[in-house]
Amino acid sequence: MKTVLVFDIETIPDATGLRRLGDYDSQISDEQVVELAKQARLEKGQNDFFPLYLQKIVAISCVIRRTRKDGTPQFKVGTIGKIDSTEGDIIQEFYQLIDRHTPQLVSWNGSGFDLPVLNYRALVHQVTASRFWEMGESQDYDAREFKYNNYIARYHLRHLDLMDLLAFYQSKANAPLDSLAKLCGFPGKMGMDGSQVWPAYLDGKLLDIRRYCETDVANTYLMYCRFQLLRGAFSKEEYELEVEFVKKNLLQEANKPDGSHWHEYLSGFMNDVS
Repeated sequence: MKTVLVFDIETIPDATGLRRLGDYDSQISDEQVVELAKQARLEKGQNDFFPLYLQKIVAISCVIRRTRKDGTPQFKVGTIGKIDSTEGDIIQEFYQLIDRHTPQLVSWNGSGFDLPVLNYRALVHQVTASRFWEMGESQDYDAREFKYNNYIARYHLRHLDLMDLLAFYQSKANAPLDSLAKLCGFPGKMGMDGSQVWPAYLDGKLLDIRRYCETDVANTYLMYCRFQLLRGAFSKEEYELEVEFVKKNLLQEANKPDGSHWHEYLSGFMNDVS
């Protein structure tokens, strides 16, 4: 099995960026800056969701599914970096995972949100992402195939945006991950949703945000498995074995000191819809 890297990010408004681009009193708090900027947008008839380049990444969670050189299957789920890691550090570590494994990237709306945000924030923090941006122009032998299958082109599958593909690239047909996961019998979102990340961050609940992000990538990987069944890449038996393999690994995570959220997640599995 090739290496699969499922990813998801969580963001908050970039108060530092808002200060740099606007005229705000240096004595007011980041929360006040964000609220003033939101009000200014609403007064202009805009919504209060900031553009992607003003989204600060506070968590990047990943599932890595691969087979080791000795043939041992591996499933790892977690959040990049430590709880006090900088935004630049976690972004750089994410792209280093791609450099190291050249994986199949899998996301839910990664083309429409996660990757554009990562690109903009990577520019801000002087991050290097050479493998991700490979498009077959380098002289490396193993890079030539990237001309015809790279992470950048929408219709190449080196990055598989499940939401985009399942909707046949029609935005009006997009489905939310939470709803579709639950329809498929998976747990769906746990603890919060994207609109609650900023209030949670202000309350100092970054650990809860990281846990929420981790359950999202678990949902996305399970949806990827269901998609593999749909397209015939998994037989029914292979699919069922893979789901059980995921559950087994999540139970191991649940028994770790910081794994209590996985107990709740595992309890959310329902019988498959017949």
